[in-house]
Amino acid sequence: MAGDTIVAPASGPPPSAICIIRISGPATKAALHRLCGKELCPRRLARVTLRETDRTVPLDEGLAVYFPGPDSFTGEDVGELHVHGSRAVFDWVIDELCRLPGVLPADPGEFSRRAFANGKLDLIQAEGIADLVAAETRFQRIQAVRQVQGGLSELYDSWRSRAIECLAEAEASLDFIDEADVGSVPLQPGKAQALAHDITAHLDDGRRGERLREGFQVAVLGPPNSGKSSLVNLLARREAAIVSSTAGTTRDIIEVHMNLGGWPVTLADTAGIRKSGDSIEREGIRRALNWAEQADVTLILGDLSTGEKPQFEFTPARSVQVRNKSDLRSPLRDPRVQPGDFTISCRTGSGIDTLLDGLEAAVAVVGGHPEEGLALTRVRHREALKRAADALRNVQHSVSAELAAEELRAAVHALGRITGRVDVEDVLDRVFSNFCIGK
Repeated sequence: MAGDTIVAPASGPPPSAICIIRISGPATKAALHRLCGKELCPRRLARVTLRETDRTVPLDEGLAVYFPGPDSFTGEDVGELHVHGSRAVFDWVIDELCRLPGVLPADPGEFSRRAFANGKLDLIQAEGIADLVAAETRFQRIQAVRQVQGGLSELYDSWRSRAIECLAEAEASLDFIDEADVGSVPLQPGKAQALAHDITAHLDDGRRGERLREGFQVAVLGPPNSGKSSLVNLLARREAAIVSSTAGTTRDIIEVHMNLGGWPVTLADTAGIRKSGDSIEREGIRRALNWAEQADVTLILGDLSTGEKPQFEFTPARSVQVRNKSDLRSPLRDPRVQPGDFTISCRTGSGIDTLLDGLEAAVAVVGGHPEEGLALTRVRHREALKRAADALRNVQHSVSAELAAEELRAAVHALGRITGRVDVEDVLDRVFSNFCIGK
C-alpha cells in the first residue's frame, strides 16, 4: 500500500555467506537507525553492529547503506543491510523491522512495481529485470540487459510518437471540415501505413526473442534402440534418461535442459518410432511426433548397424541427421550416410563434440543474433503490436475522418500499454507477480 515501508531479502534464501535485506518507503531511515544505532551517510557503505531493541545485546556485525529518494531504485528512501546469512540472523532482522509501525513484508515484485509507479523504469524494463534474474545462459543475459537498458522501450515510444503525430493531424483536420464535407477523409494515410509496415516487419521475427526467453526445443527422434536415450545423456552430460537394450523402454517424453554454447535448450528424449500393437507405446509415439512437430530443431537418429533409415509422416521444420553406432559399422561403407550427416558412437563418444557444434549452429539459425537488433520477448508485447498494426492499416479504409481518428487512438493506446504509458492497471499484477520477493 502507498505510504507503507516494505522489507524483503534481495539475495538468495539462507543459509548463505551473506544475506542482503532491502527496505523501501518512508520509514526506511528510522528503521536503519533503530537497528544500526547511528545515522548513515547517504550512499556510503558503513560497518555497523546490529543490536536488540534494548541496545545491549549485539546480534550481528554487518554493513548498511542508505539511498535517500528520489535518487534510488524505487524512487523512495531505500536501505540495505548486508548481514551474515544464517536463518537465525535473517529471521531476527526481518522480525525487528516488521515490528516498526508501517513496515510490512514485501509482495513479489513490489520493489520493481514501486519503481515503475515512480517513473524509474517502464514495464518493458521491469520485465527485463525479471528476465535478467532468471537468465541461465549467455544469450538470455544479453537479451535481458538490452531490454533493461531501454532500447526496446525507445523503439516502441518512437512508434507511439509517430502514431500520436498521425492522430494530431487527423484531429486537426476535423476542426476544419465543413458540414457538407463530413463524409470526406481530408488526411493522408501514408504515414499510418508506413508505421504499420515497420511494426509488421518487427513482428515477423520468427518469435526468436520469445524462444530465447523460454528456451529452444530440440526433439531427438528415431526408431527403438537407435541410441536416443544414450545420446541425450551424452549431450546433457548426465544420466537423465534410462538406457536399456529392450526396445520401447522410453514411453513418455523426458525433457532435459542444457546450455548449448549460450543458447538455452530443452532436449527431449522421445519414444522410438515404429508400428506397435501396445496402446501405451502408441500413445508415447503419438506424443513424440507431436512434440517433434512443434520443436525448433529435430535431431533424427538412425542406426548404422541395422541398415534402417528413419521414416516419419511429417517433415521437420529444421532437422539434424545423425547416424549412431559408427563403432559397429563404418559410415564410409554405408550409402545412406549423406554429406552433412553426423556420424557418432554413443558407446565410444566418437563424433559427439562435432555433433554438439552442428546442433548449436542449427539452433543459432533459429535464434538469430541476440547481440544485434531488438527482439520481441513476450506475448503481451506481440498482441499489443498486432492491435496497433491492425488499427493503423484500418486508417486507409476508414470512410470518415472521425473513424480514422478513432483507429489512430486505438493504435496509440495499444503502443502505450506495452511500456505502461497509459493506464495498465489490469496488467500490472500479471507482470509483477512473477518477480521474486526482493525485486
